[in-house]
Amino acid sequence: MAEPDRAGPWRRFLAAPNESRGKTIAVAFAVSAVCAVLVSVATVTLRPIQAANRAAEEQARIESLVRGIPGMAGLLEQSGGTLGTVVIDLERGRAADGVTPATLEAALADPANWSAIPPAEDLADLGQRPDYAQVFLLRDGGEVSVVLLPIAGTGYNGRIDAVLALGADMTTIAGLSITRQSETPGLGARIEEAAWLSDFPGTRTRDEAGNLRFAVARGAASSVYEVDGITGATRTSNAMTRMIRFWLGPEGYGPFLDAVRRGEF
Repeated sequence: MAEPDRAGPWRRFLAAPNESRGKTIAVAFAVSAVCAVLVSVATVTLRPIQAANRAAEEQARIESLVRGIPGMAGLLEQSGGTLGTVVIDLERGRAADGVTPATLEAALADPANWSAIPPAEDLADLGQRPDYAQVFLLRDGGEVSVVLLPIAGTGYNGRIDAVLALGADMTTIAGLSITRQSETPGLGARIEEAAWLSDFPGTRTRDEAGNLRFAVARGAASSVYEVDGITGATRTSNAMTRMIRFWLGPEGYGPFLDAVRRGEF
């Protein structure tokens, strides 16, 4: 009488020919399972490191972008803190839904994402403004200490683009940088000169009642709400006044600045 086969399934599996279909499939499945476990463990282990690396890369990208704005590098070094960015829905004064810095350009290519400005409110003489804008926030200990706001308006000879920096109270100017202009050389074009721009830090834009008071004076500044005018460039000076007032008002960044004052950013 034949002795019963006492070899277990594992021994029978090992004893099977290597070229057998069952053994090949089983080995392939086992290798796949082990690899999947190793990949999962690596993913979970490396995720915090990858997130930290992405955050560091994003921070470096943002800082590089802002430091490329004339005059802003010194402001950042003086203020300290951590720099971040967000796309704002200008009408609501909130972070935009579904629009990020990476998708902002594509969003603004759609005419539907632009709004006509009522003539009575169009101080900057733009005709229309984007519904979304990318702003930069410098935080110190979690609190917003400086915001950088891209602004634009129409000058004497054409469009003027600038970046306005406001301090923690969202009322005091921390700095101004002109990034594009086509004003008359020696006259309106002096808005780019460091000597004139140095007059902005510390200038207040609103009074205690919240009224917008900022102005480029016709001559020397006579109050904390004014900066010196540019001799012979009255139209450019007036354009700068209107441009800054527009973007600080309800059709510009007004709702966003109110939200920052309430601690919502």
